[in-house]
Amino acid sequence: MEITEKEIEQIRLDIEEQNSEKLKLMLADMHPADIAELCDELDIEETRYIFRQLDNETVADILMEMDEDTRKELLDQLPSEIIAKRFVDNMETDDAADLMRELDKERKEEVLQHMEDIEQASDIVDLLKYEEGTAGALMKTEMVTINQNWSMPESLKQMRIQAEDADEIHYVYVVDDEERLVGVFQLKTMITSPNVSKIKHVMKRDPISVKVDTPIEDVAQAIEKYDLVALPVIDSIGRLVGQITVDDVMDEIREHSERDYQLASGLSQDIDTDDNIFRQTTARLPWLLLGMFGGIANSVILGKFDVLLRRFPEMVIYIPLIGGTGGNVGTQSSAIIVQGLANNSLDGNNILKQISKESIVALINATLISLLMYIYNFLRYGPTSTVSYSVSLSLFCVVLFASLFGTLVPMTLERLKIDPAIATGPFIAIANDIIGVLIYLAITMLLS
Repeated sequence: MEITEKEIEQIRLDIEEQNSEKLKLMLADMHPADIAELCDELDIEETRYIFRQLDNETVADILMEMDEDTRKELLDQLPSEIIAKRFVDNMETDDAADLMRELDKERKEEVLQHMEDIEQASDIVDLLKYEEGTAGALMKTEMVTINQNWSMPESLKQMRIQAEDADEIHYVYVVDDEERLVGVFQLKTMITSPNVSKIKHVMKRDPISVKVDTPIEDVAQAIEKYDLVALPVIDSIGRLVGQITVDDVMDEIREHSERDYQLASGLSQDIDTDDNIFRQTTARLPWLLLGMFGGIANSVILGKFDVLLRRFPEMVIYIPLIGGTGGNVGTQSSAIIVQGLANNSLDGNNILKQISKESIVALINATLISLLMYIYNFLRYGPTSTVSYSVSLSLFCVVLFASLFGTLVPMTLERLKIDPAIATGPFIAIANDIIGVLIYLAITMLLS
């Protein structure tokens, strides 16, 4: 539900007039995500007043939907006891762990000490041990599990008890006596086999699962490939320790995509449109400075060939073409490789195949581009012009180089455990611009 500026002003007026009954009626019809958007528009004191009108479970949901910076500002002003009892105690463990990661070490300890649910506090501590970006860090411990040796009546009894602590039940997981995952119990089996002696006779064996150290990207691919809404997480010896739901994965993948897009666009850190001027400046400046140094490097190179440029002044008009073409080709090639690395369609077994394919594509593109450029210069300068040949040959070499460079760089970054999205941004464009100009000047000198 879109909240208009007029409605926001009316809410501010109701808060100022302490019109709590009217606010409660209005908020009761709103989804937590919509209330979170509203709170992002209000100041901290107004947000705290709205929170006082709502129950603990609702405010916990709202908090996790709020903008990260707004949430941090709010948490900084709240006592640790309030954070524990109003928020963390009423969250699922995965959300609670995400919230705790935003607090410093001292505040984490204070919040954990104030929690009323000791078992949940222990689960949160366990989740915080896992490395961010892995299944263990994203999973929740709330789930319904039954033993393979239980009868159907006993299983139903236990499922009812466990369901009280779960917001949603996607699957019922079956474990053995050592808590190892052995199967999934399908709910329709309760109807078709109500008197079965043991669950292991009707469970679905060998369920799809991931380990606690599995990267989030691989978790997302498994959920997409097998059309799952939740995925069980096991430890190194196969014990069931949690589950990941599709909504949590999509949130994480969206954040990764936004981060990669900004990185490819030349932003050194994650920013939003409502971030302050200093943060936006520091996020943009590093790549802009790199571009500036790239431009200086180009000017130094051109200065070394001033005699050649005075001899062939028409060369100058093609310098932007050479640099721009190299940057575009390199960005295209690197974008394809980064996408392949992201969705696992490119692995160690077909890297050589991809390089060979890219080389053939580059050869075709280079031939066509250089031929068209030669025809243009032939008609403009005539058959004896050095530039007619040098521009065409340079474009041919630049396209070939940029294609291979754009292919190999993200693969190398991936092996070095560096985000390959860097390779689709200014880095490739600047590098190809400099090298393209060098190739152009070198070929022209050889032909002159």
